[in-house]
Amino acid sequence: MSTTTYKPRLQTKYREQVVPALMKKFGYKTVMECPRLVKICLNQGVKGSVSDKKMIDDAVNEMTTISGQKAVPTMSKKDISNFKLRKNMPIGTRVTLRHVNMFEFMDRFISVSLPRVRDFKGISEKSFDGRGNYTMGITEQIIFPEINIDKLPRISGMDITFVTTAKTNEEAFELLKEMGMPFKSMEKTG
Repeated sequence: MSTTTYKPRLQTKYREQVVPALMKKFGYKTVMECPRLVKICLNQGVKGSVSDKKMIDDAVNEMTTISGQKAVPTMSKKDISNFKLRKNMPIGTRVTLRHVNMFEFMDRFISVSLPRVRDFKGISEKSFDGRGNYTMGITEQIIFPEINIDKLPRISGMDITFVTTAKTNEEAFELLKEMGMPFKSMEKTG
């Protein structure tokens, strides 16, 4: 009996197309030198969660639906009296995706969610942190097809961070571009 394990489409693309392209461009000697995607972190701050605890539960359920993995509430680290905030109060949600879930989420994000953004012309290539990570903000969670817009109490955004093993911005940019991230064209117009 042969047991076949499921491999996401993007993971196969990474092994068969992205790695050879990166090795050719940067002159890596082994496959292990190639940068790879380590994890994707989704983070959402929930405005008004101090007064209404149900908002955190809604946000956790939404984030779990979007990512396909259980989200956890994030807690405040200190007291801030002006915001009526106490230490260890839930103020947002987060989820970290790795391995199969990470590739599945990225595939859905690139092919289904991003094209649903209003007036979408590509994502900015300026959001790299210098250590090979890329962070972008989403203003509305309704771009995800998993979210039912009729049952939504409020529109909120989130931050998505793509963590890679790349050592420079250029390597990380090429990795994400080869994997299908639709960056805005580099050419200056006008």
